[in-house]
Amino acid sequence: MNSVRSSPFSNIPPVVKNLLIINIIFFIATAIFESKGISLIQMLGVYYVDSPNFKVFQVITYMFMHGGFAHILFNMFALFTFGSSLEVIMGSKRFLNFYLITGLGALALQMLVQAIEIYGITGSFNIDPLTYQSADAGAIKTLSEIYYGPMVGASGAIFGLLIAFGMLFPNAELFIMFIPVPVKAKYIIPVYILLELFLGVGKFAGDSVAHFAHLGGALFGFILVKIWHLKRPRNFYE
Repeated sequence: MNSVRSSPFSNIPPVVKNLLIINIIFFIATAIFESKGISLIQMLGVYYVDSPNFKVFQVITYMFMHGGFAHILFNMFALFTFGSSLEVIMGSKRFLNFYLITGLGALALQMLVQAIEIYGITGSFNIDPLTYQSADAGAIKTLSEIYYGPMVGASGAIFGLLIAFGMLFPNAELFIMFIPVPVKAKYIIPVYILLELFLGVGKFAGDSVAHFAHLGGALFGFILVKIWHLKRPRNFYE
């Protein structure tokens, strides 16, 4: 009797599966090129739109770049966990559009916040930080980080998925790190969003996370669920 073993990936919806594969390929390629002295993060991460390093293709490629193993691990785990159910509900084409739009929305809000920061320092939305004259070393540091520090990661799109999941599956119980009991999505996700807002506004020293990109992805995810009138089918498990 022949026994057929199904692939562990056979039950993953196609867009989620391909996004997982693409992200992993980019991560492996990043490590390989890094060993040869070539930084794909510098090339494919996205910069502030007025930066000399900004390229149009980066608005897409940045979503597939990650800064470390923990970064990609958490994002891909969330993509698999939340994205699989959402793709079944939305359909593959709409799910892909949702993922990309929330990723772009994340970038849009992050760049808006950066533009406001630049304007607050210089009175202009575009300035060369290398020639800007200021006695404030902190202002120079902020400008340099905005202009020459690339943003990478799928986190903005992941936050879009997180919001959509919470709206469609509010009573789903989630296990959260350091919390020994499951918590319903409708309770934990709003807290998570408020935490991101607190960290983004607080701008704590040593925190390099683009919190407003996370909030941008969440905002666009919320808007899309509303304008697309997405609802969980009655016979769909929760």
